[in-house]
Amino acid sequence: MSTYMAKKSEIDRKWYVIDAAGKPLGRVAAQAAVLLRGKHKPTFTPHVDCGDHVIIINCKDAVLTGNKLIQKKWYRHTGYIGHLKETRYDTLMATRPTKAMELAVKGMIPSNTIGRSALLRLRLFEGAEHNHQAQKPEAVEA
Repeated sequence: MSTYMAKKSEIDRKWYVIDAAGKPLGRVAAQAAVLLRGKHKPTFTPHVDCGDHVIIINCKDAVLTGNKLIQKKWYRHTGYIGHLKETRYDTLMATRPTKAMELAVKGMIPSNTIGRSALLRLRLFEGAEHNHQAQKPEAVEA
């Protein structure tokens, strides 16, 4: 019996919505990464982008356990010598909660063309409202 290999034309993409309110940031990100990659499907093929669209709502209400709010930092470099910027996660969650969720999901996706195209199917919203009702997304329970 031969191994099944999905073709790009055979991929059926669904829409899922995840509510991050009161849930740990990493757990929500891991769940989103699985859906974006398509690893939950029986037709998963590693070299084909067979993932679904994911909407994450209530990013501002996601929680970080332990002392991560104070100890965890986001580093970025401006490109100039000596300009390494760091931002604590308590500041990041207060000002840009969608960026914190995006960074968490991005770290769980492969760093190649399949991963970059999967991240394009991720939609993040701070509040409970999103503008993708026409796609009829299914709610995912954690």
